[in-house]
Formats: sequence, structure tokens, C-alpha cells
Amino acid sequence: MNIERAILVAFLGNYLINTVIAALVALVPSGGATGMLSPQYITFVVLAVIMVALLTWWYMRAAPRTLKGGILFGVTGFVVAIVAAFVTGVSGVLAQTGSFSSVAGVIPNFWPFLANWSTLVLVCYWVLPAAIIGWWKAPKMASARPMGSM
Repeated sequence: MNIERAILVAFLGNYLINTVIAALVALVPSGGATGMLSPQYITFVVLAVIMVALLTWWYMRAAPRTLKGGILFGVTGFVVAIVAAFVTGVSGVLAQTGSFSSVAGVIPNFWPFLANWSTLVLVCYWVLPAAIIGWWKAPKMASARPMGSM
């Protein structure tokens, strides 16, 4: 597995999901609903799944075409998304306050951020489509039985 390529494609995917798809989803009327079952959140997850499937398809052109390769790409995408969220949060606090002591006060708040349902959704929309595309693109084995035998 080409880990550098996986990280770069996952970083591009994270950017596209968090900016382009989020901007498109902002055009969907919320209908007054809030929470995870709002039309906007459902649309976001569906579009993110489609984006991850397309990125996995693109990544698999030059990578091992196996279920394991798809799962590893999905896990890489999930880790890239978490690291990007952490770095963005820390650098945002540092840029706003200019104080490392403020950053030290924010870092313990990252665990409650991870222990949320949205993190499970993040895992699902990165790993599941990547695994499905990896399984689908894997070379299929021919039947082990000789022809004519039952």
C-alpha cells in the first residue's frame, strides 16, 4: 500500500467533504429539524459516502485492489480527518488567543469531541464505502471445482 498517496488522497477528500459538500448541504432547507436526523445532516452523510467511494475508486487505480486495501484507505482517511480536526482546533485557539496556556486548556476537551456519535458517523462514512469499493474491485477467484463435476 502506498501510504503517502493514501494520506494525500484522504487529505484532499477531507478538504472536499468539509468545504465543498458542507457548502452544498447548506443549501438544503433544514425544515426546522435539529440534530443528527435533520435533512441537512442526512444529505451531508450521503454525499460524503459518495465522495469517499469516488476517492477510493481513484486511489485503487494505483493501489492493491483488495478488501484490505480499501479498509486501510478508509482507516487512513478517518485518521487524517481526526488529525486535521485536532490541528485545526489547536491552531485556531493559538491564533485567536496567542497563548500556549489557552491551548493547554483546550487539549483535554478533545476527548469529549471524539466520544461523540458524530465520530462513529465519521468512521462509517470513511471505512464502509472504502471497504465496499475495495471488495468490489478485488479480482474474483474462479471456481475451484473442475468443470463437469458436481
